[in-house]
Amino acid sequence: MRKFFKKISNPFFQWWFKKYYSKPRSFKYENISITIAPRVFSPQYTFSTKILLKYLDTLDLDGKTLLELGCGSGIISLFASKKRANVTATDINKTALAYLKSSAKANQLEIEILYSDLFENLKNKMFDYIIINPPYYPRTPKSVEESAWFCGPNFEYFQKLFNQLQFRITNKSNCFMILSEDCNIEKIQTIANSNNLDLNIIKVEKNFWETNYIFKVS
Repeated sequence: MRKFFKKISNPFFQWWFKKYYSKPRSFKYENISITIAPRVFSPQYTFSTKILLKYLDTLDLDGKTLLELGCGSGIISLFASKKRANVTATDINKTALAYLKSSAKANQLEIEILYSDLFENLKNKMFDYIIINPPYYPRTPKSVEESAWFCGPNFEYFQKLFNQLQFRITNKSNCFMILSEDCNIEKIQTIANSNNLDLNIIKVEKNFWETNYIFKVS
């Protein structure tokens, strides 16, 4: 993953990324077909989204309330809705949300879609499940699209996330976050601890490229 980070920092890769992702793209998972907005990274090229999808498939979501915080393409939200969860999907990328709305309609799935920076527009709403696939590279994002990758040089995303999240988790709720071995997990854990939260590994997924961990935040 370190090599990948170097690639996404490389000017040529950034040029290729902008060119390749300048057009809408299609993705399909478990008979759910979606159209992904330009410059929203496709789950086709990431491990983390697929790992979360497989994990969600093991859960009984029927009738449960579920929040996908920072939904991006929204495939996780759509899959959870297909499993009969009452889903809320949020993001700060308005274009991604517009595409998700169209994909939900095309798949005849019900989702509440909200523009929200973390919990800011969710008022005091509580959820049975909160799913987070966060940005974790320590760099300042220069655009909304880059916010899907970069968490700020001092991990500002996690400082804000955990500060809000500590008031959204109860002993009856489940919050799952996926992180790669390549990010600074120790630093993220420290920020969580400073907000009265802990990260507990519940699943490890290894492949030839990297190891990913699903944490339960509690």
